[in-house]
Amino acid sequence: MTDDDLWRMHHEIESMPYGPGQIAALEQLLRRADAGDDRHLAFAARVTGTTAYVYGGEPAKSFVTFSWCLAEYDKDPQPYHQRYTHQLLWFFKYMVNAMVKFPELPLDRTYAVLDDMERRYRDSGHSLQAVYKHRYLVAAHLGDDEAAEQWYRKWMTTPRDALSDCAGCDPTTQVAHLARHGRHEEAVALAEPVLAGRLTCSEQPQGILTALLTPYRETGRTDAARDAHREAYRRVRGHLADLWDIGEHVEFCTVTGNEARALELVERHLDWLDRAPTPAAAMHFAAAASAALRQVPAELTVHRRASGERPAADVSVGVLADELAGTAIALAERFDARNGTTHQSGLIARKLAAGPVGEHLPLSASLRRPTVPAPRTGPDGPAATPQPVTVPADAGADELLALAEECWRTNRRDGLVAALHAYDERFGDADLPPTTRAWRLELRAGELSQDDDSVPAAIEVNREALAAWREVPDPLRAQVVAGRLGVLLSMVEESADEGLTLARESADYLSEHGGPRDRAAGWDRLALAHVHGERWAEALDALDRAEAEAVADPWLAGRVALHRTHVLEQLERAEEFREAAVRSRRLAGELGDAEMLTGACLAYARATEDAADAVAACDEALSVAPAGAYLPLRVTRGRALMAADRAGEAVEDLAEAVTLCVEQGLEGDALLRWELADAYRVAGRLAEAAEVAEEAVLGLDRAGAQAEADRCRHMLSGIYAGLGETDLALAVLDTLADNLDGPDNLPHRAQVLEESGGLLYDADRDALAAQRFAAAATAWRLAGFQVDELRARRRELLALHWSGDLPAAVAAIERVDEAAAALPAGADERPVVTYERAMADDAVARVLIGEDRLTAALDRVAGVPERLRSIEAFGEAAQVEVLTGELLLRDGRPEQAEGLLRPVLGGLPSGSRPATQAAWLLARALDEQGREAEAAKIRADHGIEED
Repeated sequence: MTDDDLWRMHHEIESMPYGPGQIAALEQLLRRADAGDDRHLAFAARVTGTTAYVYGGEPAKSFVTFSWCLAEYDKDPQPYHQRYTHQLLWFFKYMVNAMVKFPELPLDRTYAVLDDMERRYRDSGHSLQAVYKHRYLVAAHLGDDEAAEQWYRKWMTTPRDALSDCAGCDPTTQVAHLARHGRHEEAVALAEPVLAGRLTCSEQPQGILTALLTPYRETGRTDAARDAHREAYRRVRGHLADLWDIGEHVEFCTVTGNEARALELVERHLDWLDRAPTPAAAMHFAAAASAALRQVPAELTVHRRASGERPAADVSVGVLADELAGTAIALAERFDARNGTTHQSGLIARKLAAGPVGEHLPLSASLRRPTVPAPRTGPDGPAATPQPVTVPADAGADELLALAEECWRTNRRDGLVAALHAYDERFGDADLPPTTRAWRLELRAGELSQDDDSVPAAIEVNREALAAWREVPDPLRAQVVAGRLGVLLSMVEESADEGLTLARESADYLSEHGGPRDRAAGWDRLALAHVHGERWAEALDALDRAEAEAVADPWLAGRVALHRTHVLEQLERAEEFREAAVRSRRLAGELGDAEMLTGACLAYARATEDAADAVAACDEALSVAPAGAYLPLRVTRGRALMAADRAGEAVEDLAEAVTLCVEQGLEGDALLRWELADAYRVAGRLAEAAEVAEEAVLGLDRAGAQAEADRCRHMLSGIYAGLGETDLALAVLDTLADNLDGPDNLPHRAQVLEESGGLLYDADRDALAAQRFAAAATAWRLAGFQVDELRARRRELLALHWSGDLPAAVAAIERVDEAAAALPAGADERPVVTYERAMADDAVARVLIGEDRLTAALDRVAGVPERLRSIEAFGEAAQVEVLTGELLLRDGRPEQAEGLLRPVLGGLPSGSRPATQAAWLLARALDEQGREAEAAKIRADHGIEED
């Protein structure tokens, strides 16, 4: 590479985000610079490297680059050194900050650097304000309160200057000092004007917001504390260099009673301990993490990634808490041995003892405390609450069993239990007829089958009841029980065939020998056996036969109708599904049964195409729903609200759904978090969307659901971009591109690479954007998407053009032309092909202008506006005509430029950027023809200042 190439590489590295990517590129540049003879480049690269190492999480390496630069600066001054003087003096602050965080570095060396810093600041005429601040920081680290207070006063009373920390970082240290001494109100008051101003430092506002966590909490400003945590953590979570601050957020979650969130943060950043930026950061994070882990059940596990010889493994939080405590204590002892104090050990002991303090402060955007849904009124009013069942005191055995059976039929489980309890108390030991004993066994089976976990026991009791009825004998009752047993057996894979046979034989027998209700119930049970085997067509056939017989029993009719909606939904017969759901909801409402109405309303909400109707159905169900139905109701209502463009309301339902899912220990909370993140995104609450989407990605990765995790990552990249966090968005897209490395994923990989290029292009990181566009074009070509390849090649060309690398841009013209030539041409050319070919010509012309090949550029855009107008791309056509006008002017043809630009200007919206550009060029064309008055009028009409 030439020196110019290396300097261009240096410029690109400076614009890269802090982190391992920038550090790797920088170290490659350093090797190449040292291999050459450009001392200026070697010096500049190390200046850049010092900052890159500090903010990239490898401050130990900054000691080497800074020392090298300082030695070069002192021993062999060069003219170019002067432009770096300010940076070198600034770097002294980095050195002092970092040196105290490595216990292996003697304090004498830190004091020597401080003394050298003070000397150089004095000699260069600078204030010693920053020197006093860093002497304070060393004293505070040692726990020397008297010295710290002395240096703090000197820092506060010394004038600031260009080497002082920024308007956010100085107050951050002040807030930390005040908080350490319990002066929380003063800390908040000091920070308010800072936060109200404009902070542009890379460490702010996350630095001061993190320092304010305790003052906000201690002064009762709970909303401010929550917002500070969310905003600050969102900004530091992707930066290894901020591991210490991340530990502060873990501790904040612990003391505010957010054990689950603290656990999530610990697991997310646990592997960072293996590459901690400093031992001090490792010590503080390990202590905070250990305290957090002690707040959750010790048998829970977290996943720890492999490192060195340690394999990846799920580790119990109890074991990990002890390990991390040991790490923190050992590091504190090393610092105290170096410092000759016990201050760090005392500080870590307090951190390890941290636990919830005061009232719970909800922090998570996805988890809520358990809540009981507020009663809602559906369109027909709330369903009636059934009256309690009264068990007659003088009822006989058969009367009690009849009452229990009636309660079972009408879905009144409290009555079933009460009647059977009375029977057992009064007649449990009595010598009763075989019919009564068989009947009691049958109802015992019904009692057990209410609970899915009791299915094995219910099967055995049903077998006993079947045997008892056969012994009576009562063939009809035996077949009723056989049908119920068949349904239960069909729920278990090993006995499904036996179950289907029993249910079919029962339905056939009852169809011939039973009454209407028996026949309907028999067909309904056969349908359920088919449902458990996912034989939907057979199930529907049985339900159709049941429906015809069930009119005599409204309760049975309601159950059959509800079962039928489920089967029609599975068969994807949308219109019939909707009709069945309407009927099921009506029947359930007439019966006033909460469980049946909840199921019918849920089915209706899924069936209707009207999102508002779906929400109303969920509201009706929520007015009566049993607790076990809250989760599906909240999910369904949230989705309906999203479909109704009411994302802000959907957030509440989906957040409640996530909470219920986690509380019940169910799988699927990661998928629900994904939906919740999307709701936050659509509602414009991007910070919360990012937080929840991160949680979703973590959970989906843990569950091995890579396809879903990657789709969620794609959404997350867009959220980051919307927040202006380009580097985070790029990091997510890079991960996606790596994940989508298989041949089946080429189109998706190409899309991700092109999106990444677009973000870089918009951020004026054009050289890097060109690389992404080139990779995208290759992926599009391999996937067989020729139009997309041309678009990516065009964007690569423009990125190279704007990066200033003209030779590379010129070389890229050939790749653009090859991609364009690969597209089929002809009269039936698709509009998208016409568009991309035309815009490619426009892009090539712009590069040719850079080479002063004006004639070639004019030839390239000839006919392009007409082609664009043929597909109604009028804005782009005008854009090319404006470019053509500029080319004509450059080529010394002002008359032709005027003839082109006048009609173009007349067709553009007044005040638009293209109109202003066209007006400026037209005025210039008139000036070159000696028509200054007309030119002045054009400028005046369009608000353009005279040249």
